[in-house]
Amino acid sequence: MSADPPWEIDDRRRLECIHLGPRELRVGDHVILRPNSRADIFDLALNGMAATIVAIEQDFEDRVYLAVTVDADPGSDIGAAGKIAHRFFFGLHEVEPSEPPQKVDAAALGEAAP
Repeated sequence: MSADPPWEIDDRRRLECIHLGPRELRVGDHVILRPNSRADIFDLALNGMAATIVAIEQDFEDRVYLAVTVDADPGSDIGAAGKIAHRFFFGLHEVEPSEPPQKVDAAALGEAAP
């Protein structure tokens, strides 16, 4: 019998990547959240939000979930550290692959202003 508690995450259940249509998704990739279960207020509040994949996990029934942090969340570093808060799980049918957000160079904007 294993000494590990039964609720510990089995590393074999963490995936390197997953294919969603023609796209391959990996940790660090960006998605747009499209929850369709409407199970709670978070499904409504997070719809359309940009998020970053922090883990790809598979449950014991072989269903795949993306653990994500919401890009606009000031506490996203808490979720990225694997803590319970500020980390959300979505099925593959509840996300759309997205490009990373464009970073704006404030200095370049200042130079372009008249």
